[in-house]
Amino acid sequence: MIIHETSIVHSSSKIDDSVEIGPFCIVGENVEIKKDTKLISHVVIKGPTSIGANNTFYQFSTIGDDTPDKKFKGEKTKLEIGDNNIFREGVTVHRGTVQDKGLTKIGSDNLFMAYSHVAHDCVVGNHNVFANNAGIAGHVNVGNNITIGALTTVHQFCKLGDFCFVGMNTSINMDIPAYLKVAADPARVIGLNTVGMTRNGIEKESMSLIKKAYKLVYKKNLKINAAINEMKKLNHDSQNIYLDTFIASVEASERGILR
Repeated sequence: MIIHETSIVHSSSKIDDSVEIGPFCIVGENVEIKKDTKLISHVVIKGPTSIGANNTFYQFSTIGDDTPDKKFKGEKTKLEIGDNNIFREGVTVHRGTVQDKGLTKIGSDNLFMAYSHVAHDCVVGNHNVFANNAGIAGHVNVGNNITIGALTTVHQFCKLGDFCFVGMNTSINMDIPAYLKVAADPARVIGLNTVGMTRNGIEKESMSLIKKAYKLVYKKNLKINAAINEMKKLNHDSQNIYLDTFIASVEASERGILR
């Protein structure tokens, strides 16, 4: 284990021998860091926090701190982080609150660019990109393979479905179904993220089904329940897993989808 002489590491922390901790870092009580993770410099990590393998934290990132939510009274809530994530300069991630599940959770292979923010009780999946200054409020659920543009804000309790794309400086206050492309302030739907789907290996047949489902929700003036029923009929024979994802993301909305 490499720990710079200017850094402070709490005696209760559990740190793998392969971890590198650069200058002026603080690792607090009840922090676990697994193999090959690096703290470049001036990183603050507070617990209870569990960090997986091969993560990189750049300078001035603050991870696992108390939430500023006024309901928070110092309870021992948690933060869990998976593997192979990159947290660039000034990224902030807060632990959960007991009013929810007491847990903020981040998956693996995510890139958090400078000054992006993950608030309390959020769930972030895998292979996502948060561009500079992108911020999600409390209780937000971010799926997988999503790009969130710079200076974008997401209202609390919103859900972002798999493979969606959010343009820069977008203000989101409704749920975004899978595969959608949204932009502007306030957010509006501008089509399907066909580039993202292609890059992630979704075949043309599946994309064609998703386009038909998209038209049912956004072009036919159907009520949501009617659109869901029509999409299920569309998928009755094909049983396409990607169309299943789109349908599920619409059905799962509690806040209401952006239309």
